[in-house]
Amino acid sequence: MRLGILGTGALAAALGEGWARARHEVAIGGRSQVKAEKLAERLGHRVLAVTPREAATGCDAVLLAVSWDGVEDMLESVGASDGVFEGMPLIDPTNAVSHGVGTLLTEGGESMAERITRLAPGARVVKAFHLFPAGQWTSTPGGDASRVTVAMCGNDATALHVVGELVRDVGGVPVTLGTLDRARQLEEVAGFVIGLAFAGFDPGSALPHIPSNSR
Repeated sequence: MRLGILGTGALAAALGEGWARARHEVAIGGRSQVKAEKLAERLGHRVLAVTPREAATGCDAVLLAVSWDGVEDMLESVGASDGVFEGMPLIDPTNAVSHGVGTLLTEGGESMAERITRLAPGARVVKAFHLFPAGQWTSTPGGDASRVTVAMCGNDATALHVVGELVRDVGGVPVTLGTLDRARQLEEVAGFVIGLAFAGFDPGSALPHIPSNSR
């Protein structure tokens, strides 16, 4: 696949590396062309530095790897309101939570995934990759990453299938929890995890262990 990544931070680097390793073509576009070029050079073969608009067009899927408060500016810069993402899987890994506390910062009950859907008409938004730190995805598939579950939600079955394959490409196990109206629940879980982690507790220790059913 040809994958676009909007952003040049830690998550963009980690997933860009993993997807390039899985033999996808990766196009990275960020607010800084210099940072995009340096990241593409570091990740090597199959990774190109392009403008944000180029990273948002002609792709099989796009990752919106920017901070939650930079989403609107990035989407505006690529012309999202003009239908650039029409029919395209747009992956939302953002966490609109206060640093170190985990309090959700979106207003009026709207999730970030729903806000992105409104800002990018026609996009097939999928909430995914928001719970684990970027370093989780730098492991070689078959290592620690293969034991984590990536909870996702979205309204489009085809988009969910595409993102599920991209989760598997970096060693995760995709699980769809429902349509995009579940996104706020997933985002609140991220706040719960972040709050516990910054308080010095293992979030996993606050959850009951329920063995999964064998199939």
